[in-house]
Amino acid sequence: MAALTPDDGDPIIRPAHARRGGPAPTIHDVAAAAGVSKSVVSRALSGASGVAERTVTRVRDAAASLGYVPNAHARGMSAHRTHTLGVFVRDAATPFYGHLLTAFQERAAERGYRAVTATGAGSFSIAEERRALETLVALRVEGLIVCSGALPVEDVIPFAARIPTVVAGRPEQDPSVSSVYCDEVAGGRGLADHIVSLGHRRVAVMTLSPTDSITQARRTEAMVARLRELGVGVVPVAGNDAGPRADSIAPIVDAVLDTGVTAFMTPSDAWAIAALERLRDRGLSAPDDLSITGYDGVSPFTTSLLGITSWRQPLGRIGRLSVDDVVDQIDGDAAGTQHRAIDGELIVGRTAAHT
Repeated sequence: MAALTPDDGDPIIRPAHARRGGPAPTIHDVAAAAGVSKSVVSRALSGASGVAERTVTRVRDAAASLGYVPNAHARGMSAHRTHTLGVFVRDAATPFYGHLLTAFQERAAERGYRAVTATGAGSFSIAEERRALETLVALRVEGLIVCSGALPVEDVIPFAARIPTVVAGRPEQDPSVSSVYCDEVAGGRGLADHIVSLGHRRVAVMTLSPTDSITQARRTEAMVARLRELGVGVVPVAGNDAGPRADSIAPIVDAVLDTGVTAFMTPSDAWAIAALERLRDRGLSAPDDLSITGYDGVSPFTTSLLGITSWRQPLGRIGRLSVDDVVDQIDGDAAGTQHRAIDGELIVGRTAAHT
């Protein structure tokens, strides 16, 4: 291989493609030859962490065989990258958000990124959530994952216009921002089908407004619609924004019992547990006196000790796909805005039974 030596004595190696007069190989060529993404090629050749040694060897061998020489300007740009993702979760203290946060962090590490997290403790206002996103962006994160059941999409779109962004864990169809979520409509309908299959013909459903929770509003609307489609008498019972606590659930359960229904469908496992506690306080139990269902299906609520009939959200998969989507946007490999609705599954527990 021919080499030229400039005045400073450093050798310059001419790549094989250039000597033949053909186009110089690109990072895309190396990625294709090594069978990896271009971001992996970049990290492998720059010595960044998070890439398996065998992958580094494969990438370097592919680069050498093609005669690939990294562009000096591109190396400079890479040196200023943070390889950091900003992750906002509304309340990491709750099992739903906690499991999602763990999935985000694990997948980010696998993709060679760090996850910087901002979270509330169940009392975040919408204005505080917006400020949390602004703080994350100020930390020079390269991508943003927003996981909140309350923050309106109108408050997310301005951030999505600035950096790659994904809304995770809730149904979102705005064409300006990608999303990954459990199919809330399918879940609500699936639980309703199960209750009807158990013979219940008069059912109470606790409903929430979208301002309280976008996800829980969607799933309970689906429950009510499906029950009515199947000819079941539905008693909608309005929830409140106080959260699933004993003092907030007591008047709701008492009102439900007065309607003569045989089943009570709640918006989440936490609400279901609160309802079960209220039944116990009144000397009653599920399913003997009233069948109860929850939603989310995450530990520790899925323990056999509780036996809650619920709908499991695939939070691990939602977390992985969310990170993959935002990293693909960063790398320029995303195929435009995507909305991915992931199927959940029924958990047949002991709290709902045949009438």
